[in-house]
Amino acid sequence: MNKLFTAFILFSFSLFSCKNKQSEIQDIVSKSMLKEDRAEEVTIIYSEAAKVKFRLYADELIRNEIAKPHYTDFKKGIRLEAFNDSLNIESVLTAKFARYYEEKQNVLIRDNIIVVNKKGDRLSTEELVWNQQLQKFYTLKPVSIHTSTQVIYGDGLEANQDFSWYQITNIKGIVRVMKASMPE
Repeated sequence: MNKLFTAFILFSFSLFSCKNKQSEIQDIVSKSMLKEDRAEEVTIIYSEAAKVKFRLYADELIRNEIAKPHYTDFKKGIRLEAFNDSLNIESVLTAKFARYYEEKQNVLIRDNIIVVNKKGDRLSTEELVWNQQLQKFYTLKPVSIHTSTQVIYGDGLEANQDFSWYQITNIKGIVRVMKASMPE
């Protein structure tokens, strides 16, 4: 009788046990999520030759190594601080979106970009590309630069990574020129 009761209990559990179909499992865990690494509230410190060069803050990091080319997205905004050799902040960049292409060492930055250098000069634009090997920023989009003495507008820009030097394409507006730099 005891064996019969045990067999009945095991049979009952097998009838009422839970089984999921493969399609239900795939709905729960989508394939695209398996391709991505995600992190929230990220701080990345980048250094070269044991010297800190950048510190990046992001609310969300999404890395996709299966995509061709591989990329890392920062869809919820970034704040990037660039340091000199004495660990003083040289410039600060903020934007709502950035995508880093590791193989080519390029960063595409978009949407409400503000760069402020140590002199207080402020660049505003909607798109920048940063080339890590050349350590330069580029854009063909409209830019504005506010300095302590002037506002400069243009249709593009090339700048070094700490924004201490920049060249604007198709400058517009009133630009102050020092008398000593004018030809006689």
